[in-house]
Amino acid sequence: MAIRLGDTAPDFTADTTEGTISFHEYLGDGWGILFSHPKDFTPVCTTELGAFAKAKPEFDKRNTKLIGLSVDDVTSHGSWAGDIAETQGTALNFPLIGDEDRKVATLYDMIHPNADDTLTVRSVFIIGPDKKVKLTLTYPASTGRNVDEIIRVLDSLQLSSQYSVATPVNWREGDDVIVGVGLSDEEATQKFPKGFTTLKPYLRLTPQPNK
Repeated sequence: MAIRLGDTAPDFTADTTEGTISFHEYLGDGWGILFSHPKDFTPVCTTELGAFAKAKPEFDKRNTKLIGLSVDDVTSHGSWAGDIAETQGTALNFPLIGDEDRKVATLYDMIHPNADDTLTVRSVFIIGPDKKVKLTLTYPASTGRNVDEIIRVLDSLQLSSQYSVATPVNWREGDDVIVGVGLSDEEATQKFPKGFTTLKPYLRLTPQPNK
């Protein structure tokens, strides 16, 4: 069954490169990103894992834990980690789930039979502190993900979880944001002391409130 936004992220226990992990316990009271890789020792996945490892300090600053998945076993992951460090210049620094029985892949609907009936697609799930799924992304096996975009989306999700705002097209940290449509002008004036600009009654912009 497909995982939808607002669903509770299914919990599971699995072997990883950092030992046995209970998923919800691993996430604790912070945010989490679960992302899948079609197979070990594949070129696109190798570059992705290196990029996520390099960006881990950025996720740490956002109280967000990373955890990857590949359909091979943990022993294979351990061997692959050497290639990742050698070719990408950064060692793997977050858990990688061994999912040779496809248990987690099936739980999160990561295998799309019309694309490939054995390998996972490149799925991304951002999970909030309430263990609810806040975002899903699905890429084909041939297309590597953009780590900067995942950080951008995470920033947007964390901002909108704290303030009554949305983020406009191509928004980046520090840009103006959109006042929530559920707020009256009076309420917006109270919530956003920096003021707001009304372009249309439904489109009001205000400086990012936590800056």
